[in-house]
Amino acid sequence: MVEQHERYMRLALREAEKAVGWDEVPVGAVVVLNGKVIGRGHNLTRRKSDPTAHAEIVAMRMAAKNIGNDRIVGAELYCTLEPCAMCAGAMVHARIAGLIYGTEDPKAGACGSVLRVIPNRKLNHRPYVVKDVLATEAREILQSFFRERRRLKKQQRSFT
Repeated sequence: MVEQHERYMRLALREAEKAVGWDEVPVGAVVVLNGKVIGRGHNLTRRKSDPTAHAEIVAMRMAAKNIGNDRIVGAELYCTLEPCAMCAGAMVHARIAGLIYGTEDPKAGACGSVLRVIPNRKLNHRPYVVKDVLATEAREILQSFFRERRRLKKQQRSFT
């Protein structure tokens, strides 16, 4: 099972790397159903001027379209970063069976770090959660991105 989780998380990490090229926060996600990737995505909020275009939402939209149903029953969602409340709520509504993520989000994580949307005993659907899959790699891509952004901002300030 660990090997399978790592294989799909590597695909999510590739999606996160695509986001860097668009100057998006590098988060990637894939949706897997019966061993097949049916949705994939990375953050597109800036490119699309859409605050809901998080990697998880983009991947779930593709998955739902591919299966022709808004309920993605039995699927697992792999994400490089712990989902926010919006994305966790969408997973509950989509009936995602399981969430597997890379690294925690200490500022907006809704799967235990800040909030607990998933799992939540009060909700009618409770995806299982596996965390810390390839956490070092997931954390590093985020840290590198923000380190570079801080460096560029500092450099711009020194020119003024």
